[in-house]
Amino acid sequence: MGKTVTLLTLFAGFFLLFLLQSEAEAEMYVCVDAAGKKQYTNMNSSVNCRPLSKRVGISRRPGVVTASLQPVFRPRQTRHDASSYDYHIRRSSRQYNVDPYLIKAVIKTESDFDCYALSKSGAQGLMQLMPETARGLNVRNPFNPHENIDGGTRYLRDMLDLFDGNVPLSLAAYNAGPTLVKRLQRIPKIPETVRYVQKVMGHYKGYRGNIQQSRIRIAALNEK
Repeated sequence: MGKTVTLLTLFAGFFLLFLLQSEAEAEMYVCVDAAGKKQYTNMNSSVNCRPLSKRVGISRRPGVVTASLQPVFRPRQTRHDASSYDYHIRRSSRQYNVDPYLIKAVIKTESDFDCYALSKSGAQGLMQLMPETARGLNVRNPFNPHENIDGGTRYLRDMLDLFDGNVPLSLAAYNAGPTLVKRLQRIPKIPETVRYVQKVMGHYKGYRGNIQQSRIRIAALNEK
């Protein structure tokens, strides 16, 4: 009898764990209505919806480059300085109303400005889009700087909208997925995600600080 009770207890525990994991991994969608307004939901209610819960960035989920993406030649070592993609960053910044220094900080953290970056989990390009995320964003070639920055910025814009402009929560969702962050309403206690948010925020403050210092120096020169 005692052995039977133990087995039932173990089964109930595993079942509860499965339910909690399913809830954390549940899909979230962004849907656009007839008026062009975005709505965020856990139900795929129309053809104008696309999934949001696919992780972007450094992910523990296995991933591979799929045949549906355009094959490209990727040099083994390609590095660029921080200003290499400023044109694409500014363009996406204006189009999606995202601070260009935030976009730049995400790129610095994700790929260190290597447009051919490919993580062990399959995340690709400057803003480290997972293959399924790239497909959802209609990014055909994630190693193309313009396409990658455009898609990554759109996803970042979705996160900012979902979390009412809260940058740390939006970054946590960019890394760990919006479903978990939305449920917790805080940065998940996942070491990888905590470090990620800290790194991006550090670069973000650094880029903004540099431009402020430059403006101060220019103003001082103009006064002379």
